[in-house]
Amino acid sequence: MTKKKPEQPEWDDGRTIANMNVEGMPWYSPGQRFPRRKGRKKTEGQEDQEELLTKQESRYFTWGALKAALLVVGVLCAGLVLFILFCQYVWFR
Repeated sequence: MTKKKPEQPEWDDGRTIANMNVEGMPWYSPGQRFPRRKGRKKTEGQEDQEELLTKQESRYFTWGALKAALLVVGVLCAGLVLFILFCQYVWFR
């Protein structure tokens, strides 16, 4: 007796959003490739290549991450300064 695969919901198109094949997990299988979507075939000369960032895109990405980190650090520092001022002028008086 073979098991039937459960039917996929209408909204599920079968794409892999997050690859959970991570080294160290019990189900890890090196070299496993995920099947291509049905109806999508490789054309002649087309290869699977990772999309790499250009230098400019890499700079924008790094600058955006740096700005976000500086914002978080700035908010935490401002909160610390306000807490110290509160302690000096309100709490300990």
